[in-house]
Amino acid sequence: MTKPIIGISCGDINGIGPEVIIKALADNRILEQCTPVIFGSQKLVNFYKKAAGDQPFNFQVIKDFTRINHKQVNVFACWEEDVAITPGQLNETGGKYAVMSLLAAADALKAGHIHGLVTAPIHKKNVQGEGFAYTGHTPWLKEVAGADDVLMLLYTDALRVALLTEHVPVKDVAQYVTRGNIISKLRLLHNSLRKDFGIDKPKIAVLGLNPHAGDEGLIGEEEENIIKPTLREARQHMLVFGPYSADAFFARHSYQEFDAVLALYHDQGLIPFKTIAGGEGVNFSAGLPFVRTSPDHGTGFDIAGKNVADATSFLTALFGCLDIINSRAGYEERTRNPLRKITAQVLKNMEDEKIEEA
Repeated sequence: MTKPIIGISCGDINGIGPEVIIKALADNRILEQCTPVIFGSQKLVNFYKKAAGDQPFNFQVIKDFTRINHKQVNVFACWEEDVAITPGQLNETGGKYAVMSLLAAADALKAGHIHGLVTAPIHKKNVQGEGFAYTGHTPWLKEVAGADDVLMLLYTDALRVALLTEHVPVKDVAQYVTRGNIISKLRLLHNSLRKDFGIDKPKIAVLGLNPHAGDEGLIGEEEENIIKPTLREARQHMLVFGPYSADAFFARHSYQEFDAVLALYHDQGLIPFKTIAGGEGVNFSAGLPFVRTSPDHGTGFDIAGKNVADATSFLTALFGCLDIINSRAGYEERTRNPLRKITAQVLKNMEDEKIEEA
């Protein structure tokens, strides 16, 4: 395919998002792989370019996609008013313009102007309002795409962790542990591993809800009454194993035997993931018609504007977006031409036989 256009939302304008974006895109070699479009404003980019030590970062401002320059970073002007930027402060302004950036990026996605989206961090409290009544990017993207369901999937080279529930209070988690929810998330995960990560027969582990995965009903009944029967049903269509006791599963490195893990609630999956990922994880929204990734860190108000934010996770998210776009293109090619892979293998075998005879 041609070089993809990747949209980038700026995140909270008082957080570290704009800084890590500029640091990540300062290397012009990225332009060989994609055309970046930042949804923000000229003042915002100039402010954080200076705060980041005047990085070698050149860009042009556009107001419509007919003016896009594929040899340069583009900044799509979502607003032109003079906005007070106050690094490190959690306030209404930071959330308001983060939402404006997201909404403009969503319009570009739906119009086909961009091929993927990388989102910088938002703060869940100050983005709340009439235009954005969501607990995070994932449920918002579900609404944007009109999808029946979506899956929050965090990954690194060593581990992939998906979540049955996302930003749900711990006291409410059990009510979401249902047959329907588990089956839906497993299907999304299974299909994503095949389509987005190129794994033909993925092996998926599922964690239990209770300590020791319920100890056969001694510590909670969800495993015996809901999770185990649901996994038996799911095994008719995919390779699913569990439920596993979460503490032993990660302590014994059992995750290395699987292509992905379905955790049942936020901290159960994300504490071990972030410990193992070491700041290089990617947050991916699986199950959407478009590709969206994000770094696995937050707004970082404590270090915003101090030129100390590390762009590694953001850069990993950007390359992750490109990798998944390419993987989907390859998957579509394979499914359109199911005999191509077989034919290629037959020809290879014939060639090997000729070499052996010679």
